[in-house]
Amino acid sequence: MAKLNYVELPVQSTETTKAFFSAAFGWSFTDFGGDYAATMTGETDLGLNGDRSQWTSAPLAVIEVDDLEAAEAAVTAAGGTISQPIFAFPGGRRFHFRDPNGNELAAMQQVPSSAE
Repeated sequence: MAKLNYVELPVQSTETTKAFFSAAFGWSFTDFGGDYAATMTGETDLGLNGDRSQWTSAPLAVIEVDDLEAAEAAVTAAGGTISQPIFAFPGGRRFHFRDPNGNELAAMQQVPSSAE
């Protein structure tokens, strides 16, 4: 079953934003390079994207699926538009799409630890 598992925020400063959420809510982050950090709770996590070239126009909701290719086909069949084809990232693969209202979302499939 598909579920919302991640929200990615475009941020001016990854370090400043990590400090804010740590102070405000006690959250801890794992760094993935200098421009990206994420909570790693296993629930709905928060990613902080400091790379301006990868920013979306609004927070990016990420939907976890079991079969990424099937999800891509289903999104297209339902009237969505693929805005970024499938690509790999630490921990999995994902694609971005726009719903019929123009909202950008992503679908992702985790890659088992042994396959990374």
